[in-house]
Formats: sequence, structure tokens, C-alpha cells
Amino acid sequence: MRRLTIAIAAAFLAVPAFAQDLSGPDAFADIADETERSVALFDEMGKVLTHPRCLNCHPVTGGPTQGDDMHPHSPPVVRGDADFGAPGMNCSTCHGTANMTLTDGHGSIPGHEPWSLAPVSMGWQGKSLAEICAQIKDPERNGGKSLEQLYEHNAHDGLVGWGWDPGQGRAPAPGSQEIFGQLTRAWIDTGAACPAG
Repeated sequence: MRRLTIAIAAAFLAVPAFAQDLSGPDAFADIADETERSVALFDEMGKVLTHPRCLNCHPVTGGPTQGDDMHPHSPPVVRGDADFGAPGMNCSTCHGTANMTLTDGHGSIPGHEPWSLAPVSMGWQGKSLAEICAQIKDPERNGGKSLEQLYEHNAHDGLVGWGWDPGQGRAPAPGSQEIFGQLTRAWIDTGAACPAG
């Protein structure tokens, strides 16, 4: 029993400081003003958008970061013309179609098909939530997506979903892709308002 108690305590202490629950849209139903509710919904979405699982692949620099501490990618890599790495060292050189646990059992190499960085126009590391909100609503900076396409991306895209199944050694994004999609839908349906900033 003592070992179980120690193991449970160790597990709680190992949870990173940024680990957060993600509330669904119903948690904001009591906010009468639709614009205020929309902003609150986006603030909740921000727990995912500003989590290392998202930020590592949405850099504003020439290459990705990695890990929960968002350190520069090792080995050093560059974005490349198509956001898949440099010729001869594409992302798929190391990143396969699925997460791969390291042979020593500690950690993993993340993977998904395809594995790539978000385009530079979609980089938001270091930006405020208000700046991110304006950026993801702007088709010139979000890959040409309408709000409906943004919903589909957040709710159903497999690479977005990887954030909740990131492989051994990485904390998942808060909540689930399903809740993130529900928040995105509710945010759009209430006017897609952005936080002040």
C-alpha cells in the first residue's frame, strides 16, 4: 500500500505546471453577453493553442522547438521551402508515420503522416492570445481557411489530434481534440470574438 501511495504521489508531482483541464462549451453557458462568452471560449481554446504540443510546430523562426520546455530541435534542422525540412534531411528522415518509443523505453520520436511544421504565416510562438486569435481568423495567415475550415482542422485533423497522443515522454495537450473542436464550434457560433490585447 505504501508503494502505491508513493507511486501516486510521484505521478502527481511529475505533471508539468502547464497541464490544465479543458472545459467544454457548457461551462460558459452562463455568460449572457454573446461577445463575452465568445472571448471566454477562445481563452479556453488558448490552453491548447499555447501548449508546447502546438507551439513547438508553430514557430515564428526557421525551425521547430521540441519538448515540454520548447528547446531548439536536436539535431538542428531548418524549416525548408515546403515546411518539411531541408533537401536531404526532410522531417520524415527521423519522423515516421507514428510515434516510435526509443529502444531504451524512455521517451519517443514523434510521428504522424504527414509530419511537418505549420507554414511561417501560421507561426505564433511568443504571441499573445489576442494576436493568435486575429491570426487564425485571417485567411492570409491561416492557410486560406474559412472559419468553418478552421473548425474542421481543429476538430478532425490528425496532426492536430497528435497533440493528445504525443508519445512517451511528452505531456498531451489539455482536454481532448473532441472538446477542442466543440470549443471551436461554440466560439465561431458566438461570433469568433478575440480577447483584448
